[in-house]
Amino acid sequence: MLRITNLKLPLSYTEAMLHQAAADALRVPVSALRQVTLARRAVDARKEVCFIITADVTLADEKKVLSALQRKGKGKNITAVQPFCMPVYAPTVRKLRPVVIGCGPAGLFAAWVLAQAGTAPILLERGQDVPSRMAALERYHATGVLDPECNLQFGEGGAGTFSDGKLNTGTKDPRIRLVLQTFAECGAPEEILWQAKPHIGTDRLAVCIPTLRKKIEAWGGEVRFGAKCTALHTEKGSIRGVAYEQNGVSHFLETDSVILAIGHSARDLFATLHAMGLPMEQKAFSLGVRIEHLQADIDRICYGKAAGHPALGAASYKLAVHLPNGRGVYSFCMCPGGSVMAAASEPDTVVTNGMSRFARDARNANSALLVGITPGDFGDDSPLAGIALQRKIEQAAYKAGGCNGAAPVILAEDLVQRRVSTGFGRIMPSYPMGTKFAPLEETLPAFICDALREALPLLDRQLHGFYQPDAVLTAPETRSSSPVRLLRSPETLESIGVKGLYPCGEGAGYAGGIVSAAVDGIRCAEMLLARS
Repeated sequence: MLRITNLKLPLSYTEAMLHQAAADALRVPVSALRQVTLARRAVDARKEVCFIITADVTLADEKKVLSALQRKGKGKNITAVQPFCMPVYAPTVRKLRPVVIGCGPAGLFAAWVLAQAGTAPILLERGQDVPSRMAALERYHATGVLDPECNLQFGEGGAGTFSDGKLNTGTKDPRIRLVLQTFAECGAPEEILWQAKPHIGTDRLAVCIPTLRKKIEAWGGEVRFGAKCTALHTEKGSIRGVAYEQNGVSHFLETDSVILAIGHSARDLFATLHAMGLPMEQKAFSLGVRIEHLQADIDRICYGKAAGHPALGAASYKLAVHLPNGRGVYSFCMCPGGSVMAAASEPDTVVTNGMSRFARDARNANSALLVGITPGDFGDDSPLAGIALQRKIEQAAYKAGGCNGAAPVILAEDLVQRRVSTGFGRIMPSYPMGTKFAPLEETLPAFICDALREALPLLDRQLHGFYQPDAVLTAPETRSSSPVRLLRSPETLESIGVKGLYPCGEGAGYAGGIVSAAVDGIRCAEMLLARS
C-alpha cells in the first residue's frame, strides 16, 4: 500500500476528484488504482480554505511505481506502508485474576487487553454505568444535590464520557490506531479514523463506552459498579490484594496484579495511598476558567467567507502565549458548539468542564483558558498539596456563586478592566446550574487572575476576535490534569517499591486525554501480561 500526503483539494471535492489527485501524484491512470482510502483530512485555513488530505492507495505493482517516482525525484510525499491489523493477544494462564481499578479510558483499555488474553480481569468502578450517571447528573442540575460517588468525574468511561470526546493527542505511539479502531468498532463515527482532530461527542460516547465494556465481559472480564477501592494490601514489596466497599459491604480480592487507573479526582484514594507510603510526588498542572464565545463568531474568525460550509463543521482553535514573567497561558479542551458543565465531585464545591455532542451544534463555543502552575505555587511540600489547592479554589467558587451550585462569572473586558460585571452581552452562559457575577479574585489566586488579564489581549493577536468584551469567563477550571504523579519504573511500569502494581493513566500522571490514557492502559496491561 502506498501513502500519499499533502493532497490539496477544495471543500466540495468529490470521490472522483480524490482518485484523480491520487493518480496524478503517482503518475498512473485512474484505472490503475484498485482502492483509495482516506487516511487523514485536515483543514488549511491560511489562505483559501481547503482540505489537505492523506490517502492510502493500492495498485498492481506498487514497488515499480514507487521506484519510478523516486528515480524522477517525484516521490517526496509518497511512502510504502503496511495496512493496519488489530493485534491478537495470546492466551495467558494466571493463578489469580488481575484487578483493574477505575473504568475510565485507561482502565477500560487495560481490561480490554487483559480480557482478550483470557485472564478474566475484575474491573472495580466506584461510580455507576452510563445511564445511571446521566440520571445522577440530571438530578444534580435540577436539585443541587451532588452524589459524591456518581457524577461527572466518577463512573463508566471516566470524566471523558461527558466531554467533547476529543481523540487527538500529541503522542506518537502506534497503539493510537488501535484505540481509534476499537472505538469505531464500538459505535463511534467512522470519521475518527481519518479526521485530523477526531472527536466522538458525549452522545456517541454514551453508546460506545458501554459497548466496549460489554466486549470485556464477553471475553470473561467482570465489571463491578459501585465498588469503591478502600485499600491496597502488600506483602514484602508485592501486591497481595485489594479491599473495596460495595453497597455498604466490605470485600477483599486476592491478587498479585493491579492496574491503578483511578483518574485525577479520586482524592480520598490518593490520601490512602500516600498514608500507606506509596511513592508519589507533586506534579505541575493548570488552573483557570472556561471562556465562551458565540460559535458563529469563532467560525467566522477561523474560516472567513467559508464559515458555514457544510464540509467544515464547527471551527476550533488552539492558542498559547508565554508571558514575560514566564507563566504560560493556553486554551485547552476546546469544545466547539458545546456547553460548560458542572463537574464537581465533592459537596459544596463548584468545578467546570466542557462538553459537546458529535454534531457540535450548540450556540456557544467554550474552552478552558488555563495558567500553568508548578509545585512552587502549591504552598506546601506535601505530595497532596496540589489537591489541597484545587479544593480550596472549588470551595471558594461555591461561596462566590452563592452557595447553591451556581458558578461565578465575569465578562472578559470587565476582568481586564478590574470591574465587576453587571449584565451579559450577546453571549449567555451555558453552565446548567446558574451563574453569579463576582470578582475572579474571590475564586482564583491573584497571580492566576493577573495572568489571564495579561494574556487575553495577547491571545487576540493570534486569533483576532478572541478577546471579545462580552466573552463569558466561568470559574473555576481546576481538573485539567492530575496534580499528583505516582512514581513507577520506566522499564516495567510498576510502582516503585510495589511489584505487581501499575499506576496508570491521567490520574497517575502519565496521560493527558482520552487517547493517551487509553494507550497507557494498553501499555500497562501488556507489561502485566509479559510478567506472567
